[in-house]
Amino acid sequence: MKPTDNKYSPLKLGVISLISALVIIYPNIACLPWELSFLDGAARAGHWQHFAFRYLFFVLLIGVLAWSNLRRMEASSFGKRFGCNLLVTATAYALYVGASLLFFKRGDCFGSILLFQFVVMCLLATFVGYIAQLYSERIARQQEIEQLKMENLQSRYDALTNQINPHFLFNSLNGLTALIRKDNEGDTLEYVNKMSDIFRYILQSDRKGLVPLDEEIAFVQSFRYMMEVRFAHKLAFHIDVPDAKRQLQLPVLSLLPLIDNIMMHNIIDSRHKMEITVGMNDADELVVSNPCYPKLSPAPTNGTGLRNLENRFLLLLDRQIRIETSEGRFTVYLPLKP
Repeated sequence: MKPTDNKYSPLKLGVISLISALVIIYPNIACLPWELSFLDGAARAGHWQHFAFRYLFFVLLIGVLAWSNLRRMEASSFGKRFGCNLLVTATAYALYVGASLLFFKRGDCFGSILLFQFVVMCLLATFVGYIAQLYSERIARQQEIEQLKMENLQSRYDALTNQINPHFLFNSLNGLTALIRKDNEGDTLEYVNKMSDIFRYILQSDRKGLVPLDEEIAFVQSFRYMMEVRFAHKLAFHIDVPDAKRQLQLPVLSLLPLIDNIMMHNIIDSRHKMEITVGMNDADELVVSNPCYPKLSPAPTNGTGLRNLENRFLLLLDRQIRIETSEGRFTVYLPLKP
């Protein structure tokens, strides 16, 4: 179905025809009382009948012109549209004259007012139809552009999200390797189970954009076991987010790159125990903070994790994350969506 089929329904075209016909025959309406004052009896009744015929004829003609211009000639050029309207109007004029002379014996069918009315209808139908066509084409182009923008944003977002999976896999395998070397079968099996749960969440995230904060926190709670095993309880999480704020939304897997970034750039050992705090501030931002224990040798990274996170927040929320480093602490502020 064409877009204009819904926009210009038969009911709407009928209303347009009834109102437009009144405008077109306004000179006849204005002169009607004066003309009737000279008539009486059968002549007066005949004049009323011819007036009603004129109005209904114009209603029908305007309806035909509106239907053909708004629903049938959508891709026509201005010249072709004018030619079709001129042919329809000329045919209608001939029919009107014939019917008036045959049924009403009216001799005013060749007056300037009547000719002017038919010419005005032809020109108005042409201009209105052509303008409506240009407007519809503009709306269609805008919709296509918006659709292309959305598809482009979705493609970019999918590409950014897909970068998380291999990055997290390599880090998880490093932790699993350390457990295998310790020959601790129980912890190794539990680690594998937790890693399976986490990867299930990551794989399901491909179909998500924004998720409730509560869902991300639940993911971190599962993730913390792996980190505590990996770092022999030298890493701790402190999560303090009010229940009333846990329905606020953020891009899926927002916390994972932050935690990965902390472990990649900091020394975590018995002398440098890492405490990651997750809380809220008065601006309804999620605040993720940790002490800085920089490694002696910079980590082999190009900053993809944080840049990825920044891009996803810009794409989905059109807002930027904030990063601060002060007094030996590294803090990231994540905006949330109500």
